[in-house]
Amino acid sequence: MKDRYGTLSIALHWIMLALLAAVYACIELRELYPRGSEPRDLLKTWHFMLGLTVFLLVWVRIAARWHGGTPPIVPPPPAWQRLSARAVHLLLYLLMILMPIAGWTILSAEGKPVPYFGLTLPPLVAPDKELAELVEGLHESAGTAGYWIIGLHAAAALGHHYLRGDDTLRRMMRGSRR
Repeated sequence: MKDRYGTLSIALHWIMLALLAAVYACIELRELYPRGSEPRDLLKTWHFMLGLTVFLLVWVRIAARWHGGTPPIVPPPPAWQRLSARAVHLLLYLLMILMPIAGWTILSAEGKPVPYFGLTLPPLVAPDKELAELVEGLHESAGTAGYWIIGLHAAAALGHHYLRGDDTLRRMMRGSRR
């Protein structure tokens, strides 16, 4: 069994972290600009496009993880930690899949174009103001939860590395060996 994730899985993990940070940064930084201003609109457009990129890459990541497997943690953690890790990973994958779909749905329901690097994607739903408001509320709540889920994931990795002394974090680092 391998002692770390494959190169593709490692690269996708860190690329997606950078993309998620950029997605969050774009939507938070837009608040610095007045409604209707060019910088605000540009940040929102980048938020949409980067979010959709996360959606595309998560499927590559799932395939890479399925194909490459998950290296064991040495020394093995207790069962409750393994179960907790699975739950947090499931939440992270749901976040990376459902949040972009929700964003696409919001734009579609608002009757707005869905930009993607020079393309305009087809709407997922017909214009529907009530649906747009409902999904937008869910999207915002899930986005807030995402801060906590991502933070918990990072804190757990650091805790495993610095407090428990196992190789949880090293498995996701390029070139690390046990």
